[in-house]
Amino acid sequence: MRSMIMLVAASCALAADCDLSAYKSHAGLAATQREGAVTLAWSGENGDELRAVLSSSGGQPAVKDLAVKRRSGGWTTLGRDLAPEFHVTAGKRRISNQQMSPLRELGLTAPEIVEKEKWKVFWDSPLTIPGSANTNPGLPRTEAEIRRATSKFATTACAVKSDGGRIEVSFDGLSLGIFSGRLQFTVYKGSNLLRQEAIAKTDEDSVAYKYHAGLKGLRTGPGQRVMWRDTARGWQKYEFGGAPNNDPVALRARNRVAIAESGGGSIAVFPPPHKFFFAREIELNLGYVWFRKDNDSSFSIGVRHADREEMFRGYGVSEELWQKRTRQARGFAQGNFALYNAPPGTWQRMAVYYYLSGENAMATQARVMAYTHDDTYKHVPGYQVAISHFHTHFHEFLLDAGSFDVQPGWLPTFKAMGINIAMMSDFHGDGHPSDPGPLRFKEQHAYFEGSKRHSDRDFLIMPGEEPDAFFGGHYTMVFPKPVYWSHVRKEGQAFEENHPEYGKVYHVGNAKEELEMLKREGGLVWQAHPRTKGSSGYPEAIRDTEHFRSDRYAGASYQSLPVDLSEKRICESRCFGTLDDMNNWGAPKYLFAEGDTYQKNPEDDTYGHLLVNYVKADKLPRYNEDWSPVTRSIRDGNFFVTSGEVLIHSSAIEGSGAQRTVTADVEWTFPLDFVEVVWGDGSKTGQQIVPATGLAPFGRNKFRIPVDTAGKKWLRFAAWDSAGNGAFTQPVHLK
Repeated sequence: MRSMIMLVAASCALAADCDLSAYKSHAGLAATQREGAVTLAWSGENGDELRAVLSSSGGQPAVKDLAVKRRSGGWTTLGRDLAPEFHVTAGKRRISNQQMSPLRELGLTAPEIVEKEKWKVFWDSPLTIPGSANTNPGLPRTEAEIRRATSKFATTACAVKSDGGRIEVSFDGLSLGIFSGRLQFTVYKGSNLLRQEAIAKTDEDSVAYKYHAGLKGLRTGPGQRVMWRDTARGWQKYEFGGAPNNDPVALRARNRVAIAESGGGSIAVFPPPHKFFFAREIELNLGYVWFRKDNDSSFSIGVRHADREEMFRGYGVSEELWQKRTRQARGFAQGNFALYNAPPGTWQRMAVYYYLSGENAMATQARVMAYTHDDTYKHVPGYQVAISHFHTHFHEFLLDAGSFDVQPGWLPTFKAMGINIAMMSDFHGDGHPSDPGPLRFKEQHAYFEGSKRHSDRDFLIMPGEEPDAFFGGHYTMVFPKPVYWSHVRKEGQAFEENHPEYGKVYHVGNAKEELEMLKREGGLVWQAHPRTKGSSGYPEAIRDTEHFRSDRYAGASYQSLPVDLSEKRICESRCFGTLDDMNNWGAPKYLFAEGDTYQKNPEDDTYGHLLVNYVKADKLPRYNEDWSPVTRSIRDGNFFVTSGEVLIHSSAIEGSGAQRTVTADVEWTFPLDFVEVVWGDGSKTGQQIVPATGLAPFGRNKFRIPVDTAGKKWLRFAAWDSAGNGAFTQPVHLK
């Protein structure tokens, strides 16, 4: 009997094994051990107090208690005896034929190069059987490639760690199929957030994966229900009156938030706003939160990704256009749903957020949405919010409709998010971009006329293009005014001529002429999706060309592609690697955020997939005015890029000589993680990281970072929060 009692005690107790050596007491943030459990107590928002009791029994971690206490009132229990759960679906990562095409042209097909480049893939859909013909080498895919696993635990110890204004509690012994690692909970002083994540790695090669995460064991008692807003912003609810579910019920919830509401409070569940999402061609809401009624007395909630893409709505008055767009929608759905990268040995962080509230679902939703400014880009005085590279086939849509005054779905979508400059990219799968003039100029006229009619006092449409003509790879082009030009110059056609209907037009026949047109008209280009897709091997392949060295070539684009959840920054390796290399090569070059997506409508979940540019300009030009204040700021690097939650009101480099100070006025919502100064000396890149975990959420601070600039060629600043959101300035070359 004594042996049995000792065995049971050992399996239930946690305190003896929990390591608190890295914990430091902090006002408003405490961790204590008692009776085999760790209790986290912290001050939240608006005078709230929060409590989470974590323990382990039989090797299974559990949330024994979640509670909230409002400024005036007693403690309200939100959940007891809850079990964290994770599900992983893994497939095989393949490079795309689109990547292989430019790599072959550049002679970059060695096995070690292909192995490296496959991790930058866009056109891959590892869970689509048998796969879309000609999209990837090595098809067809088979069911045997797909492996699904549910989390299992064999916890023997936990560790409690303080990090500024946060506490992390981790439990070992997590296995998730081919992944293994630990479970971690994090709480933040000044916030009602609780972050739950699996931190795990695999040693297998070519793994692409997605995950579901959540909490199991919430009670279905009286007054308990799940609430969410649908894509039309209507409130929906489920009160557990139906039969139990076998599978998670995916909710196409607006803003990616579902809320478990009881009589005394609520638990909201949502994913990280941006790092959760891998690049796609469209932003259809596929249902990123879920609930599951497990039995008549309990249910679960969490976050998830779908197994596959869905088709966007085809459009067209004419049968020809309807069929064309339907085929495109089908192609997207079959060929592109790339999932996350998991290179061998990398620690993937699979996170879900809970917001603990003493209020009802509607009030809790409003509190959660403050973290993303209600999924809008907050106004910053002196800046305009610009986006680029969207293939909405605007001119085709208008010509098919028979009216330039038909409003496209992307227009209210962008305007509702606080965007006021849209640089579109027609003639990419639409129109006749290779026509020498007659068809091309008619379509450009429709493009310009539609842009003029749908621009407004607070919204400017700049009709740009992704011409992919003579400069190498794919690239985006914009002008400070409408410019008529063709990608070809037939024998006998002049480079520049006066057209009887459209005025000045250009016929471009080579890279030198394309650059000359840009110089004459003040246009800009930058490499679209550098080092991936149709720009694999670029811009390094053109670094010594006249057009790349020109000040008309502004740099490259920034997009969350690929997604590797072991990286702290969005597009850490490919995008920032390109930016830093370009500036080490020579003159200043910049990263401009782009979307590179197609159809969109107000019910889509566009915010989570979008990164934007805050371009320095006091006044938004009207369509019939000169747009050069916008293009000039881009050319001069007077803009910052952001996911929206971190904003840089101003930045500068003060002083001279070898000792200078980088200053930045930064605002944020989610608890901040770190700020950094990145530098290059012409051959290599370094960084100076300043932890910012001691700063409260919803803050603003003027950072002053002394930097030894001896031997350094350029500097840039960036700030990143705990959810993976961030903002960065453009490189400043030192004098």
